[in-house]
Amino acid sequence: MSHSRGLLLRILPRSTLTSPAVPRRLFSTTSPAFVNRGDAIPDLDLVEGSPGNKVNLAKELKGKGLIIGVPAAFSPACSASHIPGYMNSAALKSAGQVFVVSINDAFVMKAWGATLDPSNKSGIRFLGDPDAKFTEALDLSFESAAIFGNNRSKRYALVVEDGKVKEAYVEPDNTGVDGIETSPSLLSMSSKVQNC
Repeated sequence: MSHSRGLLLRILPRSTLTSPAVPRRLFSTTSPAFVNRGDAIPDLDLVEGSPGNKVNLAKELKGKGLIIGVPAAFSPACSASHIPGYMNSAALKSAGQVFVVSINDAFVMKAWGATLDPSNKSGIRFLGDPDAKFTEALDLSFESAAIFGNNRSKRYALVVEDGKVKEAYVEPDNTGVDGIETSPSLLSMSSKVQNC
């Protein structure tokens, strides 16, 4: 046994070295531990524009809509393609109310929204979840202190109608941006949600 292999055997459990590689799943439509179809939107306040401007999506979303969760405002992938994919979609207008939520403060989210959509043509609203209570209630937070300084939100999209989740899409690996190209199809699906 080589010295480096022996060192690995002492550091890593045997199952780590002998387990077959698991194929990486991209953007998932099923996540048993996370928010699910039929769940109510948490009755918690988020902030928009300033800390005093509270928005409660459980009360705000009375019709159809879409909640898009991101790990961080101003993150490269979310700023370059993820959120612009929604903004530039022809299906945006028929999707109902659309909100972007991140574990950031109201000022950061306001600045990010103004950077991505200076004239607010899209109508997308940018909400902060500064204490992460909304994200945690959806069971969509992940440990990311080493990268962001605190826990953050998984990347997700919730198709909502009358305060209930109709479809939940959660990116499972917390690091990839796979699935962001599906923004137009999610908007299209949101526009077709029917009353049940």
